[in-house]
Amino acid sequence: MISHDKKIAAELSISEKQVHATVALLDEGATVPFISRYRKEMTGSLDEVQVAAIRDRTQQLRELDKRREAILKSLSDMGKLTPDLEQAVNAAESMTILEDIYLPYRPKRKTRATAAREKGLQPLADTIITQNRIDLDAEAAKYISEEKGVANVEEALAGARDILAETICEDAEVRSRVRDLFIEKGTFESKVIAGKEEAGIKYKDYFEWNEPVKTAPSHRILAMRRGEKEEILWLDMQPPEDDALGILESKFIKGNNDASAQVKLAISDGYKRLLKPSMETEVRLLTKKRADEEAIKVFAENVRQLLLGAPLGQKRVMAVDPGFRTGCKVVCLDEQGKLLESTAIFPHTGAGGLAEAEKTVKHLCERYNIEAIGIGNGTAGRETETFIRGLNLTGIAIVMVNESGASIYSASDVAREEFPDKDITVRGAVSIGRRLMDPLAELVKIDPKSIGVGQYQHDVDQTKLQTSLDDTVMSCVNAVGVELNTASKQILAYVSGLGPQLAQNIVDYRNTNGAFKRRADLKLVARLGDKAFEQAAGFLRIRNAKNPLDASAVHPERYALVEQMAKDAGCTVEDLMKDEQARKRIPLQKYVSTEIGLPTLTDIMAELAKPGRDPREQFEAFSFTDGVNKIEDLKTGMQLPGIVTNITNFGAFVDIGVHQDGLVHLSQITNRYIKDPNEVLKVGQKVKVTVTDVDINRKRIALSMKENETPKPAAPKPSYTKPTYQKPVPPKPRERQPEPETDMAAKLAALKHKFK
Repeated sequence: MISHDKKIAAELSISEKQVHATVALLDEGATVPFISRYRKEMTGSLDEVQVAAIRDRTQQLRELDKRREAILKSLSDMGKLTPDLEQAVNAAESMTILEDIYLPYRPKRKTRATAAREKGLQPLADTIITQNRIDLDAEAAKYISEEKGVANVEEALAGARDILAETICEDAEVRSRVRDLFIEKGTFESKVIAGKEEAGIKYKDYFEWNEPVKTAPSHRILAMRRGEKEEILWLDMQPPEDDALGILESKFIKGNNDASAQVKLAISDGYKRLLKPSMETEVRLLTKKRADEEAIKVFAENVRQLLLGAPLGQKRVMAVDPGFRTGCKVVCLDEQGKLLESTAIFPHTGAGGLAEAEKTVKHLCERYNIEAIGIGNGTAGRETETFIRGLNLTGIAIVMVNESGASIYSASDVAREEFPDKDITVRGAVSIGRRLMDPLAELVKIDPKSIGVGQYQHDVDQTKLQTSLDDTVMSCVNAVGVELNTASKQILAYVSGLGPQLAQNIVDYRNTNGAFKRRADLKLVARLGDKAFEQAAGFLRIRNAKNPLDASAVHPERYALVEQMAKDAGCTVEDLMKDEQARKRIPLQKYVSTEIGLPTLTDIMAELAKPGRDPREQFEAFSFTDGVNKIEDLKTGMQLPGIVTNITNFGAFVDIGVHQDGLVHLSQITNRYIKDPNEVLKVGQKVKVTVTDVDINRKRIALSMKENETPKPAAPKPSYTKPTYQKPVPPKPRERQPEPETDMAAKLAALKHKFK
């Protein structure tokens, strides 16, 4: 049996040595971010994706080994373990193959075959399967027994066929070939359940639908399964029955006599009663697993892009949670996100409310020296933006903020703990403001499944989804780095090596002893030992620390090395960080050792040049087109600015400011052919789109980003002059548009490989 390290190395096209070193680090408790950032010499500079792949595959293979051991023990206890069977079990490379081998021996509930065996009909079945020319009736008559419940020849033959049917359908080779047939030639069919047409209008595309199993994309598989679960759709898998029967007959039919006829009857019965339902279940689970993996991958990438959105930074911010009847909740925050004041304004309920709202906003902006205003993009968001822009506030940036998940945060234990005496509207407004200042720091307080960038997140494997999202959040947090003295316990919990309890202990220590003066003081935190310090220290920053390296991503284990570099250069560490010429004079090769190689030295020099650098993009203000506030305002041909809110395999959803995201289908993203929207787009990206179709009844907006289209009427350019303000009609809350009708064929070869 090939070793795990060798197998994984071959699968990932890396060396066995790299795999072995990575697995050893993981087994010691090292995290993925730590290994990829600070152990490059050991792993050969593997990145986070490769390290995580090694971790996941190692876990799969270890689980396979555990199951293998359990099966071998079971077979041994039953006295069924032969050398050939043991060899087959040890050679099984997947859980599916392993279970196929074990199936004939697995203890099972009483079946028609076990009942027939209890009647003593196994020898008759053994005789029939040889398909020799015999007097079948005479042979069957030998097994007639009133005591055993075999009344006549036909009952004896029927019992023997039941045994044959089960034996044939449990054959590992047959199951493998039929499984491949279902995958290669099977077809999904979905139909609307009679009487559910109106209730299931969102599934209209699937009322009469069929497509091959191997080319069905993940989003359609999940959509059909959800429709089935909601009892709107009838979903079935139709395999090529003649081909399946041909596989069984080619292996088990050996002649053309009465015994062969009995075997053929057993094959037909076994396929329809046992093998076909079993294969349908397996392939449905297999395609569901494949769809889950695709959906989780897309979801995780969207979350990553959202978390790494450009931060406004430490500015004094006013945040507005818009509303019509109940008014707009307004909060003012200082540079650290601390709540200074909260109030409510009513600009949409009449002239008196409008005048008072203008006065209040201007007063708060002046009192707190507000530098930016963030407005939630939900109900009344565009109308509130129009009101705020109409105030002509000089020098203040006005930004629409995606508020997905803010309501989840406002009702959470985290929000109640932070603002115990404030209602949920104040908490929601604070979340909007902080999200503008630093999306990552605020969004880690919210379950990623609630921030509006996934599809079918409640339909996929929740354990795998959570693992993927946790990996994504941890990767983002550690890539950016965390300010030790101001970070919340929620973001600290995602720092490599910490977790919720140590994060709380850090906050408690900070509250009791004041700000950390140096990284080494982390070791004074309760239960934060050497291992946790090693894993976490490099990702924590202390701004304005006495040792300038404490504000950088240089790990404390390399401080002595940097100090030696500075000494050799005849300057201080601080001078080395400031003087580019001094850094250029350092011969890195001189400091290479058995533990430290050029990858780490190169990282250190890059960090000295820009200590604690933020990898996120610079913040840019954005505004929607004035006068286009609801779907009814849209006209075909309009060119509008928008923000990408979600990316799927079939396209990207774009917010154009009308409370309903539009869809740019994959074929409409660019003039050239692309396989994946992520090749050119990311969540939060600002784009220019053209409206190509509007279906108000189905709430669908089709958009295009293609260039060189036939000239169409342009929409009005954004204007910042004070508009004529009118009391708006409240629109319905923003909804996610249903998936498109256009077929997106999956990669055939890749899909076949993954199924196998």
